[in-house]
Amino acid sequence: MYADPVNHRDPGPWLCLITGNLFRIGGNYDSAEYYYREGIRVTEKFNAPFAGVLFYENLANILYKKKQMDSCIFYAQRALSMSQQYRYKNFEVGVSGFLAEVYDKTNVDSAYKYMRMMVAANEEVNSANKGRQFQKVSSDVEKKEKELEDAKTRFQNRMKLYGLITLLSFFVIIAIIFWRNNQQRKKANSLLTDRKEKLEQALTELKSTQYQLIQSEKMASLGELTAGIAHEIQNPLNFVNNFSEVNEELARELKTEAEKGNLEDVKAIAGDIALNSEKISHHGKRAEAIVKGMLQHSGTGSGQKEPTDINRLADEYLKLAFHGWRARDKSFNATLKTEWNNNLEKINVAPQEIGRVLLNVINNAFYAVNEKQKQKVTGYEPTVIIATARRNGKVEIRIKDNGIGIPQKIVDKIFQPFFTSKPTGQGTGLGLSLAYDIITKGHGGELLVETKEGEGTEFIISL
Repeated sequence: MYADPVNHRDPGPWLCLITGNLFRIGGNYDSAEYYYREGIRVTEKFNAPFAGVLFYENLANILYKKKQMDSCIFYAQRALSMSQQYRYKNFEVGVSGFLAEVYDKTNVDSAYKYMRMMVAANEEVNSANKGRQFQKVSSDVEKKEKELEDAKTRFQNRMKLYGLITLLSFFVIIAIIFWRNNQQRKKANSLLTDRKEKLEQALTELKSTQYQLIQSEKMASLGELTAGIAHEIQNPLNFVNNFSEVNEELARELKTEAEKGNLEDVKAIAGDIALNSEKISHHGKRAEAIVKGMLQHSGTGSGQKEPTDINRLADEYLKLAFHGWRARDKSFNATLKTEWNNNLEKINVAPQEIGRVLLNVINNAFYAVNEKQKQKVTGYEPTVIIATARRNGKVEIRIKDNGIGIPQKIVDKIFQPFFTSKPTGQGTGLGLSLAYDIITKGHGGELLVETKEGEGTEFIISL
């Protein structure tokens, strides 16, 4: 629960926003939550949707930090809904990315849904047609500058009062923390021996379970594919839903512009509707192909194979992996280079399975360059190169990075189930193992690795 620190008349929404942000920066989440909720009330009263989006988004972040996940998701979805309603695409990108992060460890389907929604909104933000929307938002912000100046003066006066209260609260909290830490330290020492014995027993059981899971993975390739189909089919369906919603909005705009007699705008909007309809048709056919692949799936555990453009497939999953990383980590960036052999004919593969392999290997490349970038190497530019070629009657896909590389002592282990060089919680150790089985057992190909620690790694997929 939150409490009103000071009784006052209705403040301006921007004063509530500034005050809430300062309390959030200071770690006082209850007071920040109060001002965000107060801001929502004021924006609803004065019908200020732009400010409303900011309040819903900030309130969702506060509730996420307070572990109130249901409320967090509710207010984040309200922010997303308002962003879509008023076409605040920059906010739609941020909020959908936030929802994808919230669902990342609890609901993979929803995480993918919001990640795709973020990608679609981001593409619209970057398009020329969305320039007008950005200018409108900028104009709204300028109108609030005067109100912000007035809010600044009122806020400074209020902070003088808060300063004394905060200082006193700080000393009380420090005293309580020292006392609690001392009590917890005593309890921790008394439980240390028992914890050690339990951990040793758990480790023994974990090793036994790990061995059983490895055997189960070898016998359950069919089950893995069937479980993966749900995730694969969700991707094109998300595109169909997103573009359908956009077309509904465009149709309403088309009617409005037609009534106004704006012929040029009518033509432009009609063109957008036609383009979105083509995308809906494309992704609908893609979903249909996945369903057919599931129905025709044999007992060998492999998906339906079909003539596939390897260049197009690799390019699609390169973009998917990059946007996925950007959704999880806004600071991540890398130079992407492609070297396609445009003379390659289509080859007979299961595109969903090969796509899963590409996604895993490309994600590993992004992880490697991101880790090296954290080392602050002078002049370092994270780069991932993906190339296709035909050699010795086979099609090769090469994925190369200039990241941290793989130590030679573990190179022979990277395709083993449950082996990972990543820190605990960042890798399952199954990705490369499953990729190896898909390439070698499912397609009769080869998956090789060439690496030098500190300089980079190259994975070679031969089909």
